[in-house]
Amino acid sequence: MERALIWLHGGAWMRRHAGERSREILAVHGLDVVPVTHRLSGEATWPAQLDDIRAAARKLRADKPGVRVLVGGRSSGAHLALHLGLRGIDAPDDVAGVIACSPPVDPLAADWPESRVAGSPWARLLGHVPVAGDDLTADVTPTNHVGNGVPVLLLHGAGDTTVPPTQTLDLANALLASGHPVTAYLASGDHDLDLGADDVRQVIASFLRA
Repeated sequence: MERALIWLHGGAWMRRHAGERSREILAVHGLDVVPVTHRLSGEATWPAQLDDIRAAARKLRADKPGVRVLVGGRSSGAHLALHLGLRGIDAPDDVAGVIACSPPVDPLAADWPESRVAGSPWARLLGHVPVAGDDLTADVTPTNHVGNGVPVLLLHGAGDTTVPPTQTLDLANALLASGHPVTAYLASGDHDLDLGADDVRQVIASFLRA
């Protein structure tokens, strides 16, 4: 069965990251890589972004009946990919897998106080500073939507100073505790992790085979 990977760009939800080679790198794995964009946080606040990528996924399935849909992304795109995978397009189990590279997942993490200041990417996405007890803050946090069993590959640069690697590690623990098949890999590198590096490429290939 044909597999299509919806790929979501990074850019802190505020801009469309230019110059990503991810599409070409991932196509080497035999995937039909479909780049998808969404409204930016300066155009609309959460959950408009999830609405947009769901609409794009529905179009993909209409254009290619029977295709197995995977979703992936880098940075803010990885955050959105996790939401689509964990929550589904139209049903909780209609995404076959998720590849999330350097994902920001918890704006309330104790070791990431800069996510909770006015003007931060998270604050721009929500329309206000993230705060405990807030419904939108809870909704935007992927760990609050685990449990549908979708397989997830998490990739993160060990030297990432933009999104703490603990974001990936904490999410991996939450996914495992909820019964998801999970592969979490910390690679050498920073936020712009090289998906074409030999070790990373092998991890991706192994995940896709499984």
